[in-house]
Parts: sequence; structure tokens; C-alpha cells
Amino acid sequence: MTTERLSPDPSTTTTAPAVVVPDKPALEGLEATWSARWRAEETYAFDRTKPREQVYSIDTPPPTVSGSLHVGHVFSYTHPDLIARFQRMRGKEVFYPMGWDDNGLPTERRVQNYFGVRCDPSLPYDPGFTPPAKPDAKRQVAVSRPNFVELCERLVVEDEKVFESLWRTLGLSVDWRQTYTTIGPVAQTASQRAFLRNFARGEAYLQESPTLWDVTFQTAVAQAELEAREYPGAYHRVAFHAPSGPVYIETTRPELIPAVVALIAHPDDERYRPLFGTTVTSPVFGVEIPVLAHPAAEPDKGAGIAMCCTFGDLTDVTWWRELQLPVRTVIGRDGRLHRETPDWLAHAPAAASYAELAGKTTYTAREAMVTALRASGDLDGEPQPTQRMTNFYEKGDKPLEIVSTRQWYIRNGGRDAGLRHELLRSGSEITWVPAHMRHRYDNWVGGLNGDWLISRQRFFGIPFPVWYPLSDEGEPDYAHPLMPREDQLPVDPSTRAPDGYDEQQRGKPGGFVGDPDVMDTWATSSLTPHIAGGWGSDGDLFARVFPMDLCTNAHDIIRTWLFSRVVRAHYENHAVPWTHALISGFIVDPDRKKMSKSKGNVVVPADVLEKFGADAVRWRAAMSRPGLDSPFDETQMKVGRRLAMKVLNASKFVLGSVGATGLEQSAVVEPVDRAMLAGLTDTVARATDAFSAYDYTTALEVSEKFFWEFCDDYLELVKERAYGARGPDPAASAKAALAIALHVQLRLLAPFLPYVTEEVWSWWQKGSIHRSSWPTPSDLAAGAPTAAGRPTEGSANGSVEESATGVATGADPAMLAAVAATLRGIRGAKSTAKVSMRSELSRATVTGPARAVALAERAADDLRAAGKVSGDLVFSATDAPEITVDADVVPSPA
Repeated sequence: MTTERLSPDPSTTTTAPAVVVPDKPALEGLEATWSARWRAEETYAFDRTKPREQVYSIDTPPPTVSGSLHVGHVFSYTHPDLIARFQRMRGKEVFYPMGWDDNGLPTERRVQNYFGVRCDPSLPYDPGFTPPAKPDAKRQVAVSRPNFVELCERLVVEDEKVFESLWRTLGLSVDWRQTYTTIGPVAQTASQRAFLRNFARGEAYLQESPTLWDVTFQTAVAQAELEAREYPGAYHRVAFHAPSGPVYIETTRPELIPAVVALIAHPDDERYRPLFGTTVTSPVFGVEIPVLAHPAAEPDKGAGIAMCCTFGDLTDVTWWRELQLPVRTVIGRDGRLHRETPDWLAHAPAAASYAELAGKTTYTAREAMVTALRASGDLDGEPQPTQRMTNFYEKGDKPLEIVSTRQWYIRNGGRDAGLRHELLRSGSEITWVPAHMRHRYDNWVGGLNGDWLISRQRFFGIPFPVWYPLSDEGEPDYAHPLMPREDQLPVDPSTRAPDGYDEQQRGKPGGFVGDPDVMDTWATSSLTPHIAGGWGSDGDLFARVFPMDLCTNAHDIIRTWLFSRVVRAHYENHAVPWTHALISGFIVDPDRKKMSKSKGNVVVPADVLEKFGADAVRWRAAMSRPGLDSPFDETQMKVGRRLAMKVLNASKFVLGSVGATGLEQSAVVEPVDRAMLAGLTDTVARATDAFSAYDYTTALEVSEKFFWEFCDDYLELVKERAYGARGPDPAASAKAALAIALHVQLRLLAPFLPYVTEEVWSWWQKGSIHRSSWPTPSDLAAGAPTAAGRPTEGSANGSVEESATGVATGADPAMLAAVAATLRGIRGAKSTAKVSMRSELSRATVTGPARAVALAERAADDLRAAGKVSGDLVFSATDAPEITVDADVVPSPA
């Protein structure tokens, strides 16, 4: 059996397979069926032959595969997929790759615990190493860096498979041939190439300076990775000694008194003006300390005068730099006070006092210092407990220290007002969704106080392609680093010698040493548009996808991932990396707290996907507007599942029970049918406008609202006529209207409910609905789409050409609303009478506003059939604000 289907040219027909509607359509199993079909048929494969103007490219955040996903991730990754599906249906070739962020601290920590190992770079590579059969996280086996990296690579491959499986189930329309990792050879080459160019242009530099340091992870931390948290402490009122008497300061860190380089007060503070330019001596240690003025001092905080140590906090760094103070560091990278007595404390009795602190952690050194202050009489009163805000590494659990280290930096405007202005201007060239998220970008860039620290003292990361020559005394010459050529990349300086040297010279006087550090994960992720787009390796692809059209991420990483990509594209391409930034909010628990494993409020995505289905989860994700946090309630998924189920049942009724499969617009002659399609035309326009503005939530809301009205009102209204109750022509009108409306609505809902819409589409259409055209008013004005449903060649918006006339032209969408109100009134009358909806009415009087009543009267025959009105059906205009129905029920037989 075959059925004929009209194309946009009414004079031609195409033959389609017979309509096959399952007896019992179900949502269960759709994900497995269609994800496998999409994979086999390469439904979402990117056609790289298309010119740039026909391509829509997306820069998606590569998830950290060593972490665990929660439902918030599922929601945020659904949002770009909604846009991808819409743009694909609009006729664009969508470049939608997926990356895996598999380097950095999270992966290292997971590998350490999973395999029971720890990295010791001093060990040689063991090609036969096998991890312990029973890993013990507390007794980790030391392995070489190459062995450790191999274990990391082994584990992340398995993690990536798990993530890909979940994303496929969710229905992400990613081209799975376009994947990348942030640690693989492609990413290494791109990252090292960009670094070499940054260095050659003076944008990257090596410098020894105060560095935020995490003593647990033993690595430097960038400003963007800071997290301010409350931390318990105590104020200690401590006396420094001046000729005129004691000068009291208040500090929460008395263990840093041996590192004091100055006391600082505000220049306008009358209390301390006489002391400016003089010196005081430190308690316990007796070191002479200058008293200086600086406008950053706060007269109303504590005693109004503060000690500047190198380094206790970022204010100390500012004072040290601007007042050109000496460096007196006492805390090492291990978070303990140096074991050797510093030179400035070598005199007695300072040396003896310092010996009581040497080698201690900051906590125990603080206790020992308080004991010494009590003994010397320099502690005024007892410590006063307080809660203070201090900086933590976002993944750490101990306050950060500031130590002096040699690190690599990229200039980001933190110390260059001109560059800062250029990067702010770049932000203005991006269309932000929602618009107010640009303020977060501007505030971050405007508040930077230093350049971007990109080096990390870790193991599983992209190494810096740098070596340093060693002097005859074996000292590294950091001022003259050795760099490889770009055609030699990627390189690992720990296993390869630079040009002009051989491996035997490694670490020997007159030889060389490799840079031991790796790049921060953001230094790699900042190049995701370049890595995914084939920058430097596939110029043809890069020209077709860059600058990209869309980036998407949560608002908390505007300061990190988003800004860093702007910086790299500014340097390398003199352009912004994308035209639009779609910023998602957080999915929070019912108490509006962000989901996290530590809080125990995480919802596992696999559970909700299995329980409610991917379409229901996607529906809920689409209800979360860009930029807004959204509380998660599992019961909301039931609404999405109900919608998906209604799509199945309504489609079965239209295509199966009624047999409405033809799309012949010329058959639509009944006023209410044309009115319904006019309303659908308006819905299409509103949904399209919303989607084009990246407002996917409104696009869903208007489409879903019409769909429910279509099911609850229109289907019930025309059911009898579609079965032939009023003859062949009225039936043909109903059937054509039903088929056309279903054809359009499936496409409206396809980005949100990809599985159920694809299932129904397969019952009566060729190809995938996701490769069909997005509906436009022209679909309802100039005929139905082609059988394949693709946009007409040469159309301006990637859709069929617009026409001034058609089935919906001149029809009044308000008619359907008036008819629906009347039908509800008839049902209400039966409910009031407490009788079945199938009961007959001997009389029904419809009253209300004249225009609405007149519109409803045009559908009198359908209302009579749907409402089972066997007697008089009277329409009467009144001054009432809305339609009401008064009716009499036919008495039941005695």
C-alpha cells in the first residue's frame, strides 16, 4: 500500500511508503532504537564542504571526565543541543564537536586513588610496571612520571566511554566523529604552538614572584581559581617596640611575625604620622622594621596599622611591590616554616626564637608563636576568636599560602590598562544571552590585578616546550630558554633533548634541563575553538568554522574558560572566538543550594533518564531559561513525560484512527480548520523568533501551549467530522488540517523531544525529522514541504519560499479560541449536571461578546457533533466579557 503526498508544487506528487502506526506505541526503548539509528545513518554528521556562511559552529565545554555528572550538567549540555537542532533544521550545517577535559588535578587525584600510586618524577620509566592488584590509597606506590601519565591515559579512555554513552542517551546531536581531548597529541600541539607564539610576541613570560600556592596539591593557583571562604581564626593584639612606647597591631597570623618587612598605616592617620620614616623592632625577634604610609591601609580596621609580611595575603604583595620592600619568606611550598634559620634572624636571640618555629606547619607555628609572645609580654590580652574570609583553591581544603616561585604567565590586562581596554571591547562584540551576563565579564576583566598564571607543578598535563641551558656550575639560565620549532611539536622536555644537545647532557654542567611544569588545564581549554576547528593542522576546516557562532557555559566560568578563550583569540586571531555566548544558570536543590557531592544533594542523571526518559529530561532542561538558576524537583519530569506520551497518542489518533496523512492544503476549506492553521502560523512565527533570539524556553512554551490546545480542543471538535459524519468534503478538510498541523508541530517540538518526534515521523515520512526543515509561515501559505522536508535551495532563511496566499491566509486565529471556549462551556454544563460527556443535550445557548459568538457560530456543525447537541444550538451576543453556555440534558430513558 502506498499513499500520495503533495510537494510544494501542487502539480507534482511524490510516492511515500505506506503509513505504519504501531498498535501500542510506547516511549520505552526509543532512546536505544533511535540513538543506534542516528549513529548508523550518521544523521548528525557535519558536511565540511559547505561554505562558512552555511555553517553554524558550536564551542561546547569539554566535561571533566574524571569527575561525576549530576543533573545540572545534563540540563546545561541540553541547551546548546536545542540550538544545534534548531539551526540544523533551519538549513545550516552544524559543526557540533565534543571534547573531553582529561588533564589536570582531578584526573591525577582519581588515578592516585584508583590505582594506588603516586608520581615521583625522579624515578626512571618502568616499561613493565603493573599497578597493585589491591590499591591502597594510604600506601601509594611511587611511579615515574611517564608511568603515571600512562595510567592517567588508560583511565580517562574508560571514563570517556561512560560520558559518551550518557550524552548519546540524552540525545545530544553531536557529530561523534568530531571529538578531541585536552591531553591528546592534537591538543598538545595546538597548546604548545600557541605558547611558542605567545612567547615570541612577548605575550608569555617567565618570572619569579609571589605566587598563590596550595600546600596540599603542591601547585601554583591562578586568580580565577580562587574561592573565598570563611575560616576560623583569632585576632592577636601584639606590641612592636618604638622609642616612644609600644605600637600595637592586630593580626590573625602571628606566625608571620618573623617575615615582617614593614608596619603600614594610612598617610592621613594622625595616630601614626609621627612614626612614618622611623623604625620599630619586632617582638621576640628584635628585627628593625620601617614604619611606612600607604593609601590602602584601613584606619578603621583593627588598630589602624598593619604588619606587611612576605607574604600573608594579596595586600602584602601590593605593598611589597609598590613600596619596593625586601623579601623575607619563611613559609615553604610544603606549608611549613623553613627549617633553616633565615639570614635576617641569624643573630641571637632571634635565631633561638626561630628554632622553636622551624619545620612546623603554620597552625603549630602559630601556637608556638603565641606562647613566645606571652612569655615576652608582647601579647596584649588573649586572642579573640573571629571568622575571617580567606582564599582557598577552588578544589582545595586548606587556606592558600603565598610563596615566591618561578612561573609562566600570559598577559591578560591585569597589569596593562591598554590591553584591559581591548579585552573589554572584545566583550562588547559578543552577543550575550542573557544580556546582563556581560556585566560579569566586564567586572572580572576590570578587577584583574595580575597576569594569568598558566604553569602548574603537576604531572598529567601538557608540558611546556622549554629547556634551559646549564652553566658550567650547573645553574639554569632562565633568561635564555631553548625552544623547539613548530614542526617538532608536540614535545616533552622531560624525555627529549633540545636541538644541539643529546640526552647524556641532561642535568649536567654545560648541558640542559627541561622545564618541569605543565600547563594549567585552562591554558589548554582556552584553545577549544582552535583545537576542535583544526587550527594549524586543517586550515580548510578552520576557515569554515572559525570564528564560531556559539559558546555555552555556566555563569561561574565566565571568569575562567570564557575569558581565557577571548584572550587567546585576541592574540592569535585578532577576533572574538564566537559571536554569541549562551550562559546557563545552576540547577539547584529545592533549598536553592548548588548541587555538589560534598553537600549530598546531587541527582544522578542516569537515574532520572531511566525513570522518565530522555525527552522528559530534555523538556525540563528547556524550561530553565538562560542565566537563571532553577530548583530541581523530580516531579516536574512527569510533565515532560506526559507531553511525550501525548505526542504518541495524538499522532496515533491522527495518522491511525482518522487516517489523516495527506498534506493537501487545497482540501482545507472549513473555517475552523483554516482558523486552527492560522493560529499555528502565528505559533510558528513566535517560536521561530524566540529560538532565533536563543530564547528556547519561550519557543517551547508557545509550541507546547498550542499543542495542548490542539489536542484538548481541536481534535475533540473535529473528530466526528474527520470520521465522515458530515460527508466527504468536510472530512477531507479535517483530515488535511490534522495532517498539516501534526507535520508542523512535530517539527516545532523536535529540538526538545527528539526521540518521540523521530518515532512518529518515521510512521509516515522519509528520512529523519532532524534533517527536515524548520516550519515557517510559508508551510501554511504555499503548500507542504517536500517529502524529505529540506529547505528550498536559495531561500533567504533556509526555508521554503514565502507566499502571500495559502490555507491560513485571511483566517482568524481567534475563531479557534472562541470555539474552544464554547466547547468547554458545553462540557462544563454537563459536569454541572453530573452527567457523562457522551450525554446528549436537548438545547444549548451560547452567549458572550458579539465577535466571539459570531466566530463560534461558524463552527456550529462541529460544536453540535462534538457536544452531542441533538436539539437547538442558539448563539446570542451579549455584553458579557466571555462566552458561557447554558444547556439542557436529554433525560435518560425511564
